[in-house]
Amino acid sequence: MRSVKLLMAAGAASLMTSMAFAADMPMAPPPQYYPPPPPAEDFGGWYLRGDIGMSASRATLDNRLYNTLPASTQVSHLGHGFDGGTIYGVGVGYQFNNWFRADVTGEYRSKVSFKGTDNFTFNPGGFLVDNYNGGYSGWVGLVNVYADLGTWWCLTPFVGVGAGGARITTAGFSDNGIANGVVGSYFADGATKTNFAWAAHAGVAYKVSPNFTVELAYRYLDMGTVGQGYGRSYDGTNAGPSSFQFRNLTSHDVKLGVRWNLDTGPAYSPPPQMPLIRKG
Repeated sequence: MRSVKLLMAAGAASLMTSMAFAADMPMAPPPQYYPPPPPAEDFGGWYLRGDIGMSASRATLDNRLYNTLPASTQVSHLGHGFDGGTIYGVGVGYQFNNWFRADVTGEYRSKVSFKGTDNFTFNPGGFLVDNYNGGYSGWVGLVNVYADLGTWWCLTPFVGVGAGGARITTAGFSDNGIANGVVGSYFADGATKTNFAWAAHAGVAYKVSPNFTVELAYRYLDMGTVGQGYGRSYDGTNAGPSSFQFRNLTSHDVKLGVRWNLDTGPAYSPPPQMPLIRKG
């Protein structure tokens, strides 16, 4: 009996010692809770852009004097067209959200040459052959808006429209002809004109990094009608404002562009950890 009492006393003493020691031990910290990161903001902010491309211009060469020819005259237009040109552009824009953006662009269009031939057959008899040489260069400024159509594998197709102005400078224009065996020539100075311009865009963008995007795009550009300056024939006759003009001057452009996003989203960091709590 006495040994049982001793064992009970030793067990109680051990329990009291363990409880006193546990009171001095630090409490386990509460579970840490980190809220999920905030959703990505639905805009990309300001961006700069640069473009380089190739142009394929189209126009109808018109001579108002030819409108006075007899209705029986047969006219054949041969080989009318411009050679290819180069486009250099810069701009600044803003990404409003993940599907809508807008920018203002300015570009220089290098000089392109125009060549063509007209054959006239008159009834009664006679013929006229005219060989033309001319061209133009220009500056274009546009305000553009785009709709991004979704992103797959970092590729974003888009469409857009633009409106603004085109300042076109025509080169000197020559008309060398043969009329019933008689050779003649006509020359007109270049001229500069500013027209309303509009554009339609379509392309695809590839996001290389959050701040850098590459574009490959097609653009249809309408630059209006432009004419020539003072003209005269080789013998000094037919002098005065030239009757030649390029009507409905348009261009099919292919451009390679880059965009640099100037804004980055805020970095996310978890809240600081809770300190350990001690008792006693």
